[in-house]
Amino acid sequence: MPTLLTTAVEALGGKARKGQQTMAAAVAHSIDTKEHLAVQAGTGTGKSLAYLVPSLRHAVQSGRTVVVSTATIALQRQLVDRDLPRLTEALAGPLGRKPKFAILKGRNNYLCLNKINSAIPDEEPEAELFDAFAISRLGREVQRLNDWASDTETGDRDEVAPGVTDRAWRQVSVSSRECLGKSRCPFGTDCFAERARAESGQADVVVTNHALLAIDAISGIQVLPEHDVVVIDEAHELVDRVTGVATAELSTGAISAAAKRCAKLVDQQEVDRFEEAAEAWHELLEELPPGRWDQLPGGAGPVLALIRDAAWNVRTALAPPGSGAPQGDPEDVAARNMALSAVEEVHDAAVRALTTFEESDPAARRDVIWLAADELRGIARRTLHMAPLSVGGLLRSRLFGTATVVLTSATLQVGGSFDGLAITWGLPAQSSNRVDAALANGGEAPSDSDVVRWNSLDVGSPFDHAKSGILYVAKHLPAPGRDGLSPAYLDEIDRLIRAAGGRTLGLFSSMRAAKAATEALRDRLDTPILCQGEDATGALVRKFADDPETSLFGTLSLWQGVDVPGPSLSLVILDRIPFPRPDDPLLVARQKAVESRGGNGFMAIAANHAALLLAQGTGRLLRSVEDRGVVAILDSRLATARYGSYLRASLPPYWETTDPEVVVKALERLTAAAK
Repeated sequence: MPTLLTTAVEALGGKARKGQQTMAAAVAHSIDTKEHLAVQAGTGTGKSLAYLVPSLRHAVQSGRTVVVSTATIALQRQLVDRDLPRLTEALAGPLGRKPKFAILKGRNNYLCLNKINSAIPDEEPEAELFDAFAISRLGREVQRLNDWASDTETGDRDEVAPGVTDRAWRQVSVSSRECLGKSRCPFGTDCFAERARAESGQADVVVTNHALLAIDAISGIQVLPEHDVVVIDEAHELVDRVTGVATAELSTGAISAAAKRCAKLVDQQEVDRFEEAAEAWHELLEELPPGRWDQLPGGAGPVLALIRDAAWNVRTALAPPGSGAPQGDPEDVAARNMALSAVEEVHDAAVRALTTFEESDPAARRDVIWLAADELRGIARRTLHMAPLSVGGLLRSRLFGTATVVLTSATLQVGGSFDGLAITWGLPAQSSNRVDAALANGGEAPSDSDVVRWNSLDVGSPFDHAKSGILYVAKHLPAPGRDGLSPAYLDEIDRLIRAAGGRTLGLFSSMRAAKAATEALRDRLDTPILCQGEDATGALVRKFADDPETSLFGTLSLWQGVDVPGPSLSLVILDRIPFPRPDDPLLVARQKAVESRGGNGFMAIAANHAALLLAQGTGRLLRSVEDRGVVAILDSRLATARYGSYLRASLPPYWETTDPEVVVKALERLTAAAK
């Protein structure tokens, strides 16, 4: 393994890094012993090579595929467009042949040739029926996709530049449930999704995303090729992505859209009953307040049963039991498949809601159900959501029970331990478990569990955080309230940005706070401020990186998605500890579940959630070994509250201070040095 890694690093023009070498050895050890591994590897470690090299070695030597799953498109592109092409060339000699790799996404990420050559449009969402601008924009985007269809070789949505809205993409794509199938589709031999799947079946390494990994695990239908090793990069995102895939919704719009799809395909009387069920659902939801359902509200049971039965009757009319898949003209079959998919989603959601409340003991229920109210283009919309209380059991049986799993990220330890995340993955807590001794002594890796054996390792970071960065907690400020940013906060941000000469990334807990700060400080500062939402996020980040005097304010996606090394970023400001909203139904339910078992729900759920985001946010500061700067957290609770030390233990080891004068002088020195 050391020789292979050295060959790879030299071929890619890099330098040997101790953390990378340690991680590569640990990953190889994990694969060889079939024990799961969690590796925290700081920015700049070179972790992609550290897991790709042993993965390619295993795949070539064993003839088995390795699946690499990521949370973001950016990392997928890095692996497929940059790392793997050069890496497979470099290792072709030492491994005896050139390894093959492929990327695989869900079917709805690929252009459907049958749909784009047929007249099968999606139904208009009710919020846009009278929005002429939205409709004209949709037409322009669909026309652009039609033009692109004649040029693309992959049909991959990510290659559409500039991108298009989800609504436009739905006009040219299908889900797996809507697909005709390769044998029945007139374009089956040229299908982009089938071609990608075929290529993945021949690959040594298949790059995919957490959502498709979750679908493969949840559905019981094999989506990914046969594999015996899974590497999960950006593993801190795994639980949220799996939860998202396992969440169902039931809205009036979804029922009505499903009913409209069935028009002319089944008896009108059945469609009318389905529409009546949608109306009954709309009337019920309008009378109910948003929030979590601990029990079925009065009248909800009969209406859900009405929806269930109406959907099943339509579904039976579309494809009677025992009739197999729809047959006939491809365009008619496609329309029926799309109708079936929409009807089955409605039916399954209604059944799921009813089944949940068949369990009288709330503590024994697997799902959390809540009613949410929001607006789309000024039209109120109410939706019932159903999400799993926990995905740990599913991951334990369907992921960790079927393959050797390596999980890695720059932020896996919360409160100084891997246990917080491990428990959400369905792994047993074993914070003292490490592979260091096993690697050093060549012995068996220690394990605390006979059922699910896993090890953990922190390979550190190439950055000297204590010498490169200051963690400043504004202890003198009042604790944040619910009324937005106080004048004291704005004064503090003003002073810090002036000292930094711009060069500031402002990470706010809400879009409202980010916009308010932007509006207030643009009138007070001479340096430019960009705000998320004023342009595409990628374009804003590029503008921010190109002009050192510019600051960029924004919210959640910037906490994890900004990589700006160099003098354009020397100050990261966080307005408050990013605790989840106290009215978030799912997280509140998870907190109560922990407390019902005698645990501390706040620390296990809310504090861990905040710790991960804090680690991600503060990690925006140092992106190269030459970077220097300040992380300023304006929430005094980080210094004064009992949980403050737990949260700080999740952060990189910056030099810490609560003295604003020290910070201002340090920033002024950095600004002077950059000029």
